[in-house]
Amino acid sequence: MFDELVSDASDAALVDVITDSVRDEASAAARRFAAIAELTDRRCAEELAEEREYWACDAWDCVAAEIAAAQMISHRAASTLMHQALALRHRLPKVGALLAAGAITAPMATLACWRTRLVNQPDVLAAIDADLADTIVAWGRLSQARLEIAVDAIIDTRDPAAVLAYRAAARSRDIQLGKQDDTTGTTSLWGRLQATDGELLTRRLDAMAKSVCPDDPRAMGERRSDALGILAAGGEALPCRCEQPECPNTGTDARATSVVIHVLTDQHPDDPTGPSAPTPTGTDPPPAITCPTGTAVIAGGAVIPAPLLAELRRMGAVVKPVPDLAALGAESGYRPSTLLQRFVRARDMTCCQPGCDRPAEYCDLDHSIPYGRGPTHPGNMKCLCRKHHLLKTFWAGTGGWHDEQLPDGTILWTAPTGHRYRTPPGSRLHFPRWDTNTPAPSTAPATSTSGSSDRGLNMPLRKRTRAQQRALAISSERARNIRLIEGNPPPF
Repeated sequence: MFDELVSDASDAALVDVITDSVRDEASAAARRFAAIAELTDRRCAEELAEEREYWACDAWDCVAAEIAAAQMISHRAASTLMHQALALRHRLPKVGALLAAGAITAPMATLACWRTRLVNQPDVLAAIDADLADTIVAWGRLSQARLEIAVDAIIDTRDPAAVLAYRAAARSRDIQLGKQDDTTGTTSLWGRLQATDGELLTRRLDAMAKSVCPDDPRAMGERRSDALGILAAGGEALPCRCEQPECPNTGTDARATSVVIHVLTDQHPDDPTGPSAPTPTGTDPPPAITCPTGTAVIAGGAVIPAPLLAELRRMGAVVKPVPDLAALGAESGYRPSTLLQRFVRARDMTCCQPGCDRPAEYCDLDHSIPYGRGPTHPGNMKCLCRKHHLLKTFWAGTGGWHDEQLPDGTILWTAPTGHRYRTPPGSRLHFPRWDTNTPAPSTAPATSTSGSSDRGLNMPLRKRTRAQQRALAISSERARNIRLIEGNPPPF
């Protein structure tokens, strides 16, 4: 439809369409932020929210779960949107008005929210908001880095202690793994280290990479990359891959024996035809799934190409079959058996809350129908991360969350607003032909009282409310900035 609208347009008209679309996107973002801010204000102002402000899973988390489900994003991403929406409504309303009018883009507005987060005096914040509104429209051609400098310059004239640039560079240290455009079977790594730590790591990787014999087929960069993986697994030596029996540098790869990584696959990597029955592959007893395409994935993570899977097998990865569905009957205890846990985690792969991608191995196993009324059975059990397990358990009832589990592991969620969401098992994405149907029995078996003290969850409590913790973090960072300014006064 859109192709038809622009196919006969002139070049100038096409540019006008692009410009108008950018303005429309900004206005749409402003409407979304306004709705998020209103929902957050309503939920967090309720009497029940005030009673539960010390809960680890508080009203803020409950709202974040609703927003995450509505957009199919993570809990953390939803929380970030909430902070930005509230900042545009309460802290920077003039900047928010520019966004609503389409005069600035959403990234520009959210950058202003982020850079001004340490301003804690209302009159100063109002002055900064006015200054930004007067000048930010003209900054549209600036790069991200230049925009940050421009915003910081305005903050510096009003409240120098609130400028984020005054933080010591060492406080920005971090190591991150993985990007959306990573090549299949690999993960990118970037970050910042202390200079001395960087030198130590460089020397260590170089030494390990040079320890193999000249016949090793890998390039220097490949050997350094493998060496880092071995260090992460607690190893000290990089085994040579020359495959020469007399090579003194051969040995066991620490990655195959020291770290557990669950890999789900439908066939053995050294058998291209694959067996007719499901088989698993992994570095620990992971389950396997039937699918003739030969797909293999890290549980809750990236796709593993067949050559890498075969390499893991050669290094000594363990291979065990998935539990037989016929053997997964109802159990009398509250805690599921090892076989049942393996099956449920393999089927779900991640937390079953809409938008959550927490790997199943780090999740709790939840009874959809509470234990005692519902069985300990794969048709009544699902993976939930601890945050969403607390949410489902303590924010239920009238105005809360409700869930219903279908025999194949699909979860039907009903949000506090009545909106319904459907989350199929995560394994269906990679293994669509795997039949995960395990209908739960209509009646629960006789339950065991052993270990009953471990049943259920107790809501963890915070030492400070969310608002108190945020205020403390802001005041602490401002104090550090002030000390830096006093120790290094202008002109620096």
